[in-house]
Amino acid sequence: MERVVSLNVSQLDATADMTLPRWQQGGKWFCYGEHAIFSRIGGAGDAVLLLHGFPTASWDWSRIWAALCRQHQVLVADMLGFGFSDKPKHYPYSIVDQTDMQQGWLEALGIRRVHLLAHDYGCSVAQELLARDQEGTLPFSVASACFLNGGLFPEVHQPLLIQKLLCGPLGGLVSRALTRQVFDYNISKIFGPAHRPSAAELDDFWQLLLYDNGRGILHRLIRFQEERRCHRHRWVGAMQTAPQPLRMICGTSDPVSGLAMAERYRTLVPDPDVVTLEGVGHYPHYETPQKVCEAVTAFWASI
Repeated sequence: MERVVSLNVSQLDATADMTLPRWQQGGKWFCYGEHAIFSRIGGAGDAVLLLHGFPTASWDWSRIWAALCRQHQVLVADMLGFGFSDKPKHYPYSIVDQTDMQQGWLEALGIRRVHLLAHDYGCSVAQELLARDQEGTLPFSVASACFLNGGLFPEVHQPLLIQKLLCGPLGGLVSRALTRQVFDYNISKIFGPAHRPSAAELDDFWQLLLYDNGRGILHRLIRFQEERRCHRHRWVGAMQTAPQPLRMICGTSDPVSGLAMAERYRTLVPDPDVVTLEGVGHYPHYETPQKVCEAVTAFWASI
C-alpha cells in the first residue's frame, strides 16, 4: 500500500526569502570541459537529481528546494547554455551532451544511486539516463524517475508559435530580437490561469535568460525538439522497459505538454502512475509547490 507523506504549508515557507541573488550565492561552479557550470547541493540522505526545463534554469526548483533537502541529498545544475552556467555562442548543444555533463558530475561526486526528478527539457535528459542505465553504461544506478510536464512523446507535444519560429530558418534573428514583452506573454501563457507569474517573478526569469547573453542562443538550445524526434524510439522505449518505478505529475492546463501528454503516457507506459493537477500549467513545481512535494514524497515513500 502506498504511504502518503504530506507536507505542512509551513515546511515550504522557508523558501519565501529565497531570492534569485541568494540562490546564486548558495551555489558553486564546476568545470565541464572548458565551461563553468552552476550547481547547488543541499541536504542529506538518498540522492535526488533535479533536471530543469527550457528556457529557464535550476531556479525553477527554488520553491521546493528546502522541503526536499530535509530528507534527501538534493543536487541541481544549470545545464550548459542556461541560467548562471556558461553560454558559449557556437556550441553544438544537445540532450546527449547535457546528459554526459550530468553523468560526469554525479560520477565525480561519488554518487552511487540517484532518484531523478525532471521537468520539460530535463525530462529528455532523464529518458537518456534511463536508457543508459538499462545498457549498463552508467557509473551509478537510477533508483526512480518522476516526470513533470515534459515532451516525453514528441507526437503530442504542442510548441508555441515562438518556439516554432526559433526552430525555423530565421531562428537566430528571432532569438536575438526577442523582447521582454514577447517573453513575458509566452511564459505567462503556459502557466495555469490562477498561477500567472507576477512582474517580479517574470523579472527573475528574464534576468536568467539575459545572463551571459542567453537570449542570443535560444535558437541553438531549442534544437532539442528535433533531437526528441530523432531519439523517440530510444527514449520512449527506455520508459516502457524501465525496471525502476516511474511517476508522471502533470499540470493539465499546460497548452504545450499537458493533458494530451498524460493521456499518451497512460496509453504507452506499462502500469502508468500519473498524478494530474487540475488548473495547473507547465510549471507545477513553481505554481503549486506543496502539491508537487506531496506527490513526489509519496512516490518515493512507496518505493
